[in-house]
Amino acid sequence: MAGSIRPHTFTARDLVGGHLVIDLVNTVTARDAEPVDWLDGYPRLLEWAALTGHFSPADLTALRQLADADPGAAGSALDRIRELREALHELLTALIHQDAPAPAEALAQVEKDWKSAVARARLTLHGTSPQPRVDVGTSGLDHLRHELALRAFDLLRALPPERARVCPGGRCGWLFLDSSRGGRRRWCSMATCGNAAKGRTHYQRNRAAAPQE
Repeated sequence: MAGSIRPHTFTARDLVGGHLVIDLVNTVTARDAEPVDWLDGYPRLLEWAALTGHFSPADLTALRQLADADPGAAGSALDRIRELREALHELLTALIHQDAPAPAEALAQVEKDWKSAVARARLTLHGTSPQPRVDVGTSGLDHLRHELALRAFDLLRALPPERARVCPGGRCGWLFLDSSRGGRRRWCSMATCGNAAKGRTHYQRNRAAAPQE
């Protein structure tokens, strides 16, 4: 990713993707302008993970302790999750735009991370469905990457292209799944990009209607 890295305090309004993996991709903002990476360190990644509600507090505490004990290893683990994130962005964007062929390097990166996760997973039953599960004990600081890689595989298999979107808002470019009844959602969020676009349209109309001096 060509851009800058800046600290960011994650809030619920940053989780608009409709899927955990898409919310990871959206930890970079302004992809359509000058991208800004909000994951400025492994602790920030853990803050994001806690906010999503998809990871147990016990696992996140264990990861925090591992990161505190070896900051260098935590930094390397963060670099690896960034690589996965950028490959997923490229691949999901290609699928949304129905580009062909799929980007080979991005596909290879996701495959690499998925294989790494599966190698450390154990097969469990979730209801009546067998699923691979990873834990901190086997994955260490890569636990979040492995969990996200497994979930990414499931998302890519079942991605509904007619419901997957790229937000057209200025300095945005976030991805999201449109779960609205009519399937007409355009913006990642009406509270941010939607209202900003309405404000610009209103301003332009008023300006055009103003008498010329």
